[in-house]
Amino acid sequence: MIQLTFPLTGPSSVGAVRVYTSEHLPCGGPELVNTNVYGQLIAWQELMSSSKQPYGEETTVIPICRWSPALNKDRSRYELDSLGIPLYHLPPEIGNLEDYYHFYHSKTFKRSTLSSRGPHTFLRMEPQVKWLQQQEVKRRVKRQVRSDPQALYFNDPIWSNMWYMHCSDKNSRCRSEMNVQAAWKKGYTGKNVVVTILDDGIERNHPDLAPNYDSYASYDVNGNDYDPSPRYDASNENKHGTRCAGEVAASANNSYCIVGIAYNAKIGGIRMLDGDVTDVVEAKSLGIRPNYIDIYSASWGPDDDGKTVDGPGRLAKQAFEYGIKKGRQGLGSIFVWASGNGGREGDHCSCDGYTNSIYTISVSSTTENGYKPWYLEECASTLATTYSSGAFYERKIVTTDLRQRCTDGHTGTSVSAPMVAGIIALALEANNQLTWRDVQHLLVKTSRPAHLKANDWKVNGAGHKVSHLYGFGLVDAEALVMEAKKWTAVPAQHMCVATTDKRPRSIPVVQTLRTTALTTACADHSDQRVGYLEHVVAHISISHPRRGDLQIHLISPSGTKSQLLAKRLLDHSNEGFTNWEFMTVHCWGEKAEGEWTLEIQDMPSQVRNPEKQGKLKEWSLILYGTAEHPYNTFSSHQSRSRMLELSAPVLEPPKAALSPSQTEAPEDEEDYTGLCHPECGDKGCDGPKADQCLNCVHFSLGSVKTSRKCVSVCPLGYFGDTAARRCRRCYKGCETCSGRSPAQCLSCRRGFYHHQEMNTCVTFCPAGFYADESQKTCLKCHPSCKKCVDEPEKCTVCKEGFSFARGSCIPDCEPGTFFDSELIKCGECHHTCQTCVGPSREECIHCAANFHFQDWKCVPACGEGFYPEEMPGLPHKVCRRCDESCLSCEGSSRNCSRCKTGFTLLGSTCITNHTCSNADETFCEMVKSNRLCERKLFIQFCCRTCLLAG
Repeated sequence: MIQLTFPLTGPSSVGAVRVYTSEHLPCGGPELVNTNVYGQLIAWQELMSSSKQPYGEETTVIPICRWSPALNKDRSRYELDSLGIPLYHLPPEIGNLEDYYHFYHSKTFKRSTLSSRGPHTFLRMEPQVKWLQQQEVKRRVKRQVRSDPQALYFNDPIWSNMWYMHCSDKNSRCRSEMNVQAAWKKGYTGKNVVVTILDDGIERNHPDLAPNYDSYASYDVNGNDYDPSPRYDASNENKHGTRCAGEVAASANNSYCIVGIAYNAKIGGIRMLDGDVTDVVEAKSLGIRPNYIDIYSASWGPDDDGKTVDGPGRLAKQAFEYGIKKGRQGLGSIFVWASGNGGREGDHCSCDGYTNSIYTISVSSTTENGYKPWYLEECASTLATTYSSGAFYERKIVTTDLRQRCTDGHTGTSVSAPMVAGIIALALEANNQLTWRDVQHLLVKTSRPAHLKANDWKVNGAGHKVSHLYGFGLVDAEALVMEAKKWTAVPAQHMCVATTDKRPRSIPVVQTLRTTALTTACADHSDQRVGYLEHVVAHISISHPRRGDLQIHLISPSGTKSQLLAKRLLDHSNEGFTNWEFMTVHCWGEKAEGEWTLEIQDMPSQVRNPEKQGKLKEWSLILYGTAEHPYNTFSSHQSRSRMLELSAPVLEPPKAALSPSQTEAPEDEEDYTGLCHPECGDKGCDGPKADQCLNCVHFSLGSVKTSRKCVSVCPLGYFGDTAARRCRRCYKGCETCSGRSPAQCLSCRRGFYHHQEMNTCVTFCPAGFYADESQKTCLKCHPSCKKCVDEPEKCTVCKEGFSFARGSCIPDCEPGTFFDSELIKCGECHHTCQTCVGPSREECIHCAANFHFQDWKCVPACGEGFYPEEMPGLPHKVCRRCDESCLSCEGSSRNCSRCKTGFTLLGSTCITNHTCSNADETFCEMVKSNRLCERKLFIQFCCRTCLLAG
């Protein structure tokens, strides 16, 4: 029985309901019955209309048979329970969104391009239904770069191939480190931090992911279960999430694939891209266990096709807001997003509502040479950058891959989001009390322009260097964790609606429309006042004949110019923008008060009539930031000191105002005749102190400007020049030294290591040496190690002729052999293996010739219920499982050759016996006697006679 009940309004109507019967139902469902209820929707099995109206000719939105209503809170669930209304009738709420419910009706066209309309629209008029929305399938694409046919492919998934971790190597083309290894050396590896990947699933039994896999941080939204494993197919379409997961938390020192950036963090997966992506799906995914999961990493979004303008729906927006307000016990969930791969199509990530949100950390990419990748999108919402792929001759990213393998072909900004998620995990280990805004502040403060090449680098009014390509620069993991460790939470976020201008005005062609807004940044409202900026959002509504011809800039009171929108050659839409949120971080740290300028340019393309003008319908400016300086640069004591310093000249009259008698020394001034300081030399002194000596017995310290004094021993940071009898400064970083040269350091200051062989002080020990934290010195690695950490034999990179295995560098073994760590020599692989990690048949990596891979073993032929399949990049075939109805199959899982008990082979398909029957027994006996069973038409009518009877 389907029942739908809504209360009539008014306190006197308790128990009275409005009943919708089958004649009201758009799909002719069963009659609804009366139920005693007040204030809540008890059950609704997705009532939809058979009468439908089109959305419009150009739309690609596909409505489906899912609806989401929001209900008023006039009665709580506990009151419903006390009224005797069973709560199990209520459908599950959407994630953590209170009073939002999701319903499904199975008897409607699932993929209709037409929206359902009809009598059910009266439901919107019910006072207890605040909002009602039919769910629409949204197109969301994984932000990976399509393979370039000219690209070279390498399949050598080992630590030393992670070039972006080894930028300090002599032969490396990447000149700036992200300093991940330096953060590891500080002891931060992501322990007790939970990261989840919102994607197409992750391979939880992958040997490099299984040690850190966290089932509690995982869910299959597409399949509605707790297993996020991807759906396998021949093309490995659903590899994206597994690749992203490996970047974050691939296990270390397990002789498999790579090392994740946060290799001790917990990793989970939310499978949500392998099916219809709706507002409900996104909201559920963003709201899974927000008090358990710390970081959500997403490398997907709307189409990067240069013409789409799309973002999160109402439910997803609410899920974002819930996450930052309630997630992590109120500290706020951290959402990391890939900025987009539409560079070749001329896309601009300001048209992506996910990367354009103040709640997400939008991450960009650069090539190993520091150039803009061909796929990169530019926009003012990008916060930071990591290394990724580039041109076909530049290296890609090494990570885990489907079917328990590795890949060196991960590409695009999809790489950058999980990289930053891993680096943030290191920072959260250093300080687990960081809020979601603290993390963004830390990225702004510690990211570096480094050698990233861009023509638009500028210094904003707060002194931050920023670019539309790279945000505030390349992430620096070491700087991030060190800042995080001593970080004090920033003040509360304030929001100020600085201006709202609803005056329509035309946008002149090939000219610039300028409109200004003078704001006090809500100075009169203490709970809204924004003194120092974080995010700036412009809500803009524009009607225009061709949206792609527009360019929009915003200029802050400090003069910082943010490009909110660039021309998009492929965007032919005449829809314009309706209250679209453009966001910039380029004004971060600047003062908010003053004059803001919005500039709109219309540069018509050749395909458009230039006489048709666009119109700015309205715009508003929203400022986010803090009332006080977020970093408390000056304490009250320091502020007072500055005030006194500035006031000092006022307390003393200027020299020009004094009379000559006041400025000239008296002629009868007497010489000092008392005792000199013991460090004064034979020339005497002008007083009893060490800074009144005319010359020194041992050394003089200081300069004419800072005043000199005599000392017996030079202090730390100086060395004694005996010839000149002066203390001279050591090279920077040296605490004691024997000379000014960098190679004359005897000991080092805090934060430096003493390289004893070179007598230098360095912030990081070079290749071939490791940092001894107890002595603060650089000691030599084992001869087999190119790099090591903590101990001479604890290698991280091996020299040529050696390979990394089980934490050590071992001699390379010949093909068909493996290194036996117990015997310390190379042993023979099992005869079925071409390469292996051990002697047994279950330890093969690749199979020998004429063998196939099945159930972790190499076999001469696939077993019953399996069939062999070629796999690209592998020297052998892999045994794939036949369809569950097949006893054996050939070529594909559904091309059955024999069937299991209870099934019958029909063509190449096994069908269940109970579906195989005769249309007419007499007729079928005639078919059999005339030997007509071989004809398909007669088989259909006489299945039991022709097939089951043989």
